[in-house]
Amino acid sequence: MPSRKDPQNSASNRLRVTVLGSGTSMGVPTVGCHCEVCRSTDPRDHRTRPSVLLSYNGRNVVVDTTPDFRQQALREKIEHLDAVLYTHAHADHIFGLDDIRPFNAKQKSPIPIYAADDTLAILRRSFAYIFEPQSAESSIPQVELHSLAGEFELFDARIVPVAAQHGPLTVHGFRIGSVAYLTDFSAVPESSKALLMNLDHLILDALRYIPHPMHSTVDQSLALVSELAPRHAWFTHICHDLGHEATNAKLPANVRLAFDGLQFEVPL
Repeated sequence: MPSRKDPQNSASNRLRVTVLGSGTSMGVPTVGCHCEVCRSTDPRDHRTRPSVLLSYNGRNVVVDTTPDFRQQALREKIEHLDAVLYTHAHADHIFGLDDIRPFNAKQKSPIPIYAADDTLAILRRSFAYIFEPQSAESSIPQVELHSLAGEFELFDARIVPVAAQHGPLTVHGFRIGSVAYLTDFSAVPESSKALLMNLDHLILDALRYIPHPMHSTVDQSLALVSELAPRHAWFTHICHDLGHEATNAKLPANVRLAFDGLQFEVPL
C-alpha cells in the first residue's frame, strides 16, 4: 500500500507525485456493475477519477479537480493547495473545482489556475457563479485564471505543457522535471513526443485493451512507452476491464497500473 506522508513535507529539492485518482470517468467500481473488478476486494481496484498531486518546494499543485477531489484531498491529508493545472474541461476533470473553497478560507487568498483558453472558457460557463458579480452571502471559490502559452515557471520549477489529441479535442499533459503526466489521449503528435524523452516516470492513459476513439489502449500505450523509453511508466484512467494484479502480471517490469494513493519521489 502507498505511504500516507503529508505532501507538504516533501523536501525542497525533491518532487513528490501522488496519484489522487487512477480511474476512468465513471470510476471503479462503476455504478450498477457487478463484474469481477467492480466486486474486487483489492483496494488498488477502487479507482476515483483521474488526477495527480505534485508536491515540491513546500507547495502543492493539483492536476485537475475531479468530482472526487474532496474525497481525494481528505484521503491524502492535503493541508494546503497552491495551484491547479487543467488538462481539459471534461466533467471528470473539472467538476470538483468548488471543493477548493476550504483552502481559500484557510489560506485567505485566491488559487491560481492554469489552463488552455478553451478550458478557461468552459470553466467560466460551468462555474458562472464564481465569475459573475454577486452578493457575498455564501462562500465561492477564489481563483486567478492564467492562460497556457508555452512553458512557464511555477514555484521555482519549470512546467512544460504537452499537447495531445483526445479524439478531436486538443488536451494538455504536463512535464515537471523528469516526470510527465498525460491522461485522456488517443494520439500524441511527434512534436510532443520530443518533450517526453529522458523521463524517470511517465503516467499515461491506458483505458483498456479494446480500442476506443478517445483513449489510448494498453497496447497503444505500451508502444508509446517503448518509443519514449521512460525508466518507469504508470497507466492511469483505467476502466473496470483491467484488474490490477492480473493486468500487472502481463506488463513489462517497468510498466505498472497506477492506483489511488500511489506515491513516488524524484530529484527536482
